[in-house]
Amino acid sequence: MDKPQDGPLVTIIMGSDSDLPVMKEAAGVLESFGVGFDMRIASAHRTPGRVADIVRGAEEKGVRVIIAGAGLSAHLPGVIASYTTLPVIGVPLKSGALNGIDALYSIVQMPPGIPVATVGIDAARNAALLAVQILAAGAGESSLADGLREYRRGLAAAVEAKDAQLQSRG
Repeated sequence: MDKPQDGPLVTIIMGSDSDLPVMKEAAGVLESFGVGFDMRIASAHRTPGRVADIVRGAEEKGVRVIIAGAGLSAHLPGVIASYTTLPVIGVPLKSGALNGIDALYSIVQMPPGIPVATVGIDAARNAALLAVQILAAGAGESSLADGLREYRRGLAAAVEAKDAQLQSRG
């Protein structure tokens, strides 16, 4: 980023510590782009007041995007979105009898007026990449945009290398 910020630009919130193995993937992506973040555990059902406090506090700290991971009924991203006008990215987590399909439907089917961007089941990496794209669209964030272009060039190079390896085998 062209202008470093003291506090985090992204807050990652999950409903339980059991969500941490998936949500750490988002943290890794943000770290690789040099984007400051913090991670929190708060439940939409068991600690709704805490969720509200964290979200309101995030705005005060200058956070610009929130990533929220949730499984089962997956209310957390929607509850967070109800407390803020910041972009919220929901990560449906694979759990329960439906293996995350219920969480996906819950997050993607938000009522009109309270949008939540939604990525695939357990796709915390994509949530972080989307957060970086949102941040890169902001004024003065050309280094993030450059980093995203370089990241995508790397993806393309990996595909080309795999194709070359396949072609060499005949």
